[in-house]
Amino acid sequence: MVIWFTGLSGSGKTTLAHELEFNLQNMGYHTCMLDGDKLREGLNKDLGFSYADRVECIRRVSELAKLMSDSGLIVLCAFISPFERDRRLAREIVGGHNFIEVYVNTPLAVCEQRDTKDLYKKARNGEIMNFTGISSPYEPPKSPDFLVDTSQVSLDHAIKELTIVFKKYYKP
Repeated sequence: MVIWFTGLSGSGKTTLAHELEFNLQNMGYHTCMLDGDKLREGLNKDLGFSYADRVECIRRVSELAKLMSDSGLIVLCAFISPFERDRRLAREIVGGHNFIEVYVNTPLAVCEQRDTKDLYKKARNGEIMNFTGISSPYEPPKSPDFLVDTSQVSLDHAIKELTIVFKKYYKP
């Protein structure tokens, strides 16, 4: 199973994924977390933020997630993954029956308030090009398997709901 978290930078994708991973591990599941920032330190080190590089990033991550899932792991992927086409490709690579798309639909203003690295500020000042939500588009999922706004729902509530969705879709 692959659980794919998508949303703007600062939306809460990684926080939700880590907490869900912790809960799933406590329930006895074997998991692995893939995070965009971490993979840019290694596997995706050679990629920038151009359209082509973003497409390649998601393709690589999808292939890796599939391999890990095929090995019996529940893989939690936290990536902005701004383009609908790329998320659809990720679902196809992994296999639709083994893929849960979680859209973390937190408003841009809230994401900017949470920005500890000043990425939004730098993007607005023209210091970062192709920054999703500012100078590059984010295409919201049309029909995600789970939708959450982390500015409106507590972490505990979101995780309880996500666990229900996981149990609905997970077929060992």
